[in-house]
Amino acid sequence: MKIDKLDLGVFPLLLAPLEDITDSSFRQICRQYGADMVYTEFVSSEGLIRDARKSQHKIHFEESERPIGIQIFGNEISSMQRAAEMATEANPELIDINFGCPVKKVAMKGSGAGMLKDIPKMIRLTEAVVRATKLPVTVKTRLGWDENHKNIVEIAERLQDVGIKAITIHGRTRAQMYSGVADWTLIGEVKNNPRMHIPVIGNGDIDSPEKAVRMFDQYGVDALMIGRAAIGNPWIFKSIRIYYETGQLIPSPSVHERIGLCRIHLQKAIEVKGELRGILEMRRHYASYFKSLPDFKKHRLRLLTLTSLPLIDTFLKELQQNIPSGE
Repeated sequence: MKIDKLDLGVFPLLLAPLEDITDSSFRQICRQYGADMVYTEFVSSEGLIRDARKSQHKIHFEESERPIGIQIFGNEISSMQRAAEMATEANPELIDINFGCPVKKVAMKGSGAGMLKDIPKMIRLTEAVVRATKLPVTVKTRLGWDENHKNIVEIAERLQDVGIKAITIHGRTRAQMYSGVADWTLIGEVKNNPRMHIPVIGNGDIDSPEKAVRMFDQYGVDALMIGRAAIGNPWIFKSIRIYYETGQLIPSPSVHERIGLCRIHLQKAIEVKGELRGILEMRRHYASYFKSLPDFKKHRLRLLTLTSLPLIDTFLKELQQNIPSGE
């Protein structure tokens, strides 16, 4: 698959942008474990142009994370243009526009998936962003606003016509949020639309190697984007790749391996964000890393009380040493 001049191979696996999850530390780990491309957390255009510290921090990345896309969101065309210019200065591989976030505080203000209620403005905004940057512009969106407005086939054509270089489609409507099962039927229709000539990336419920390969083959998409299934499980990219290439399923990581990677992740988070913030933000990952550890609840509660790296690392090291290496 090529996004403009960026060649990601024949079976690309992409890490989805996830707010409060896909920070630099996690992106580095996912690249290490086989993600072919990663994205920043979504960045507020208003925050970026107003020089908000959090937004500025989000567009920072390490060279080891490349190829990377910076994802921006907003509903004011002029703000999105300026944000695209600022993101371009950070020199990622591409700029991605978020038209898919369904959460109320974003969508009800007309940003993210909220733009699905105003398609003409979505098209004007996208065209303005395309003109504001020399980088390829891509879009991530959903099937439509609700069950009665699944108009992604038309939307994809119109977005392509104003210059985007790829589109990622999550197989749910905004009304569904993250409930129910992702419907890939319309994703396949977009891909098989003879008018479409840009890459179509499928997203939604990819949580196993078997499902990944089945969706890739059945719907003919150009790439797969993986989000929630990668939290605490960056091994998923490697396992999908091996299954695609060999048909073999590799064993799930042992608890011993999970704890080891969690320690590395924590250290990277602190390097990126400082000790206190790194520790606090790492807490959201513990449940996913240790979901297979018997009686982990008591260990997790203990971790939530520790606020220094030496104490947490000692605790994790002791936990790791008390578990047989094969488990």
